[in-house]
Amino acid sequence: MNPSIHYRACNLCEAICGLEIKYEGNQVISIAGDKNDQFSRGHVCPKAVALKDIYEDPNRLRQPVRRTEKGWETISWQEAFDEVASKLKVIQAQHSTNAVAMYAGNPSVHNSGTFLAGTGLMRALKTKNIFSATSTDQLPHHFAAWQMFGHPFLLPIPDIDHTDFWLIMGGNPIASNGSLMTVPDVANRLKAIQQRGGKVVVIDPRFTETAAKADEHHFIRPATDVFLLLAMLHVVFAEGLDKSPDDVTGLEALKEIVAEFSPEKVEDQTGIKADTIRHIVHEFTSAKSAVAYGRIGISTQAFGGACQWLLNAFNVVTGNMDKVGGAMFTQPAMDILSTSKGVYDKYNRYQSRVRGLPEFMGELPVSALAEEILTEGEGQIKALITSCGNPILSTPNGRQLDVAFEKLEFMVSVDIYINETTRHAHLILPPATGLEVSHYDLTFNALAVRNVTRFSEPLFPKSDEAKYDWEIFQELTARLTGEYTTDFQAQDPHAKVDMGLRFGAYKLNLDELRKYPHGMDLGPLKSCLFNRLQTIDKKIHLAPDLLLKDVVRIHKTFNNTKLSADFDLLLINRRHLRDNNSWMHNSERLIKGRNRCTLLIHSQDAAQRKIEEGTMVKIRSRVGEVLVSAKLTDKMMRGVVCLPHGYGHDRAGVQLPIAQAHAGVSVNDLTDELILDELTGNAVFGGVPVQVYC
Repeated sequence: MNPSIHYRACNLCEAICGLEIKYEGNQVISIAGDKNDQFSRGHVCPKAVALKDIYEDPNRLRQPVRRTEKGWETISWQEAFDEVASKLKVIQAQHSTNAVAMYAGNPSVHNSGTFLAGTGLMRALKTKNIFSATSTDQLPHHFAAWQMFGHPFLLPIPDIDHTDFWLIMGGNPIASNGSLMTVPDVANRLKAIQQRGGKVVVIDPRFTETAAKADEHHFIRPATDVFLLLAMLHVVFAEGLDKSPDDVTGLEALKEIVAEFSPEKVEDQTGIKADTIRHIVHEFTSAKSAVAYGRIGISTQAFGGACQWLLNAFNVVTGNMDKVGGAMFTQPAMDILSTSKGVYDKYNRYQSRVRGLPEFMGELPVSALAEEILTEGEGQIKALITSCGNPILSTPNGRQLDVAFEKLEFMVSVDIYINETTRHAHLILPPATGLEVSHYDLTFNALAVRNVTRFSEPLFPKSDEAKYDWEIFQELTARLTGEYTTDFQAQDPHAKVDMGLRFGAYKLNLDELRKYPHGMDLGPLKSCLFNRLQTIDKKIHLAPDLLLKDVVRIHKTFNNTKLSADFDLLLINRRHLRDNNSWMHNSERLIKGRNRCTLLIHSQDAAQRKIEEGTMVKIRSRVGEVLVSAKLTDKMMRGVVCLPHGYGHDRAGVQLPIAQAHAGVSVNDLTDELILDELTGNAVFGGVPVQVYC
């Protein structure tokens, strides 16, 4: 008997590769790339096979559990919902609505059920204390898009399938499969640029996997990309290379800002020679088409917002914004921008209680979460809901969060594992997941390098005892709003997808989309920005007021970049192809092999400290210290060291045996919650001052 075949998109990372899954009964036989998927073209990375591991994982929770003095006990859904709703209501009645907080993790956008239903629970809580993984890595993108184009989700995408010059700053798409750039099979797409006579240049403090495939790589001192971008713009204007479109404002103000940042002036700060900066700009501007792309490395630093602003401005003034082969914009089948009413204005309407950090897009910076729990007084957080997130490993100063979560009166987690974060919860509510759920990529279709769409049907039915994520969120919402009755039935939120498709640019619907198990190719990116601009004057704003004000901070930092004698190295982080933050480490096939949680250090920096290959070294920052094995390499810039993120599974109470066997250390036991991008509130993970010693 031949196995049956199921087609769906992999929702474990942003690449949304098409999968061909062979199965018999409720057993997965194999998972491979779908060769008929026109977007991923049969490509698949090692993470896809972990869908089988998650589905079969004996450590995955399948029913609600309660933490007791004797350990975790299984309880009924009714009992769990009763306790969650009653506890949250009592805490808000005794203190205030803001006494309850909610944190949404990265997997929220990888599951359309959570994405569509989770926001209803946030609204029902009526709290200002909403946090998410967004403020750990991507707020600068949204902030710059909002200021320049009028909406935080009007994000430019590199048209790499048609470009002749791809400049990558602080990104490693071969390891990440793209990030805020949905691009399966990126290695072959990169190779195609070179085969048609184009060029790929990488700027990064580490010689990354992507740099190894590029034509050029240049080391840059961490957290100085803002100075490099200012110098690149200086060259454009000083040498008459400006090709700005007519529909822009602030061009003269931008010229004035960059005028004093010549390549010679920024050499010492960036570590990149003036001639090299000019060479990059000359090649970029002389290419038939070109695009600059910057990701984690330039977002998770003290000037993340300014970096994304200047990067966008560089694409605009060189004539490569909204141009084939440049930075373009998708026309997704379901367009979340279509739901916007007028100009988007959700910034600094309120501030965090302790540090006065600004709200953006209805969220406060997650770097403030611990202090909002630990600092007593009116408005103190007393209860927390986490949704598929692991902030103890993914946000700054995780050890402080450990302490903070122990102080909570009540904590509930919607999650399938007892991990470093959820071990603090009083109740865990596990949703059906992965191969058991329907999925539509609301976010990643809107970030794709080609216009595509697909609806993934569930492969296996959930068990009778299980609940979908949207059932959990909708019932909690109903109970908190007083709309709950004994005959309450949650409604599949994918009806919203059907409506969005019907009103979208292609006039599709779910029934039609279901006929295309390999997905629908809606064509290459096309110029569309000036039809989609959300600014009042329908122009690109090159010098927005909020970003102009941040130039004062840039000047101040430019004159004060020296490290202290105590912390004389700069720490950055990295990602491996088989890692997906912290949430894939209980899969033996992904975590096995050589130890990936090592400190990369330049061989000369190691020699100065008498560190040899494999030496166990201590890394110390202002907030903590970890012990890890050193790996000597010349693929690091001098003065820079690198740890992977997502590790640190050595906490007591975690019930992930495979992950704990490969525990590693958490880079976020070193990152500092007090250092962040003051403009956007994004956390800083790049360029953290540390000391390394035996």
